[in-house]
Amino acid sequence: MSHSYQHKRMIGFLAVLSLGLAGLGCSKNEQPDAPLFSESMRLTPVSQDLNEGDADYNAMVQDEIMASRENAITRAIADVSDAVTGISVERPPAYRYDPFWDLYFPTQERSSSMGSGFLISSDGYLLTNQHVVGDNGVITVTTTDGKKFEAKRIGLDKAYDVALLKIDGENFPFIPLGNSKDIIIGEWAIALGNPFGLFDISAKPTVTVGVISAVNMDFRGAFQGRSYQSMIQTDASINGGNSGGPLVNSYGQVIGINTFIYTGDARSQGSVGIGFAMPINRVKSILPTLKTIGHIDRSFRTGLEVRNISRLIARMKQISTRDGVVVTRVEKDSPSAAAGIEEGDIIVRIAAQRIRSARDAQAVINSINVTDETDLDIWIYRNGEVQKKVLKISPNQI
Repeated sequence: MSHSYQHKRMIGFLAVLSLGLAGLGCSKNEQPDAPLFSESMRLTPVSQDLNEGDADYNAMVQDEIMASRENAITRAIADVSDAVTGISVERPPAYRYDPFWDLYFPTQERSSSMGSGFLISSDGYLLTNQHVVGDNGVITVTTTDGKKFEAKRIGLDKAYDVALLKIDGENFPFIPLGNSKDIIIGEWAIALGNPFGLFDISAKPTVTVGVISAVNMDFRGAFQGRSYQSMIQTDASINGGNSGGPLVNSYGQVIGINTFIYTGDARSQGSVGIGFAMPINRVKSILPTLKTIGHIDRSFRTGLEVRNISRLIARMKQISTRDGVVVTRVEKDSPSAAAGIEEGDIIVRIAAQRIRSARDAQAVINSINVTDETDLDIWIYRNGEVQKKVLKISPNQI
């Protein structure tokens, strides 16, 4: 290859290079110092080892990071934590009678139990589960400032598993009661309480977060006379000692009282992600009565006896054995007789509850809060059609 050819080739390359550089230059209308990259494409240093001129920008970035850490959940927790309490109960020893010596003597030493609670008013009223405090024993409430108070039992209801307590004092932080009818499946749920007595170590509640897994979960008649209906299911971890603590939404409102968990194994005691809370609307319905009277009066009678539908009756009426309960007896001059219910009727629904067994029917009746005359809607199946009957019940009926 000749030197002249190489020289011409080099000249051509330089010409192309100069044209390319010219294309990157500025037009008359452009700023001579315009950057090649936009501001959004620049890397932002966030280390502490910055030049003095970058300090303000770095502080702004740090503020943005801090703001991103705060959300509806952290704000709700900050709002309600101080109103959560630890609860411990010390009970006297049980006594047994010995007919040979004609004496009573203790069978065991004093027992104690623990649970959670939460303040609902600035003057010291708080809620928990009835199974946490029971009917006797000294109740000690520990608040988040480390103070301990002896609490009084103001009202107890075993059927709903609710206890209203009172401690002396004023200006207590408290949690507002929300509306459990507004719950959305999948929304955030925050459980606070005193699992395993950890409140006694730090005087601060333990917080777990999950979602609302399901609503209207019924466990009728399965818990020694307690009526667990329309329960809220959550996967927020609930463990021993969480009973009585609040289940809170992202607004910082109580939507339920943490009550029990499902473990799936009799040997297991920890959470497996299935916990249940008493809906707060159910609690609110009896709260005024608990505060003024101290208990829910269920001393009424219906004059009604029912039993499960047998296979024979199911075939005769062309229904399923789980389609209701059959009325076996109606007392003369009873509320049921006055309502027009007859023997042989199939009760398919009481109030808003679907009835599939005699246990279902009994649980619904036991859960009724009667403060005055109450109309109880009962749907029966008779002669191939469903009819509505209105049962009028009043407290203290004999």
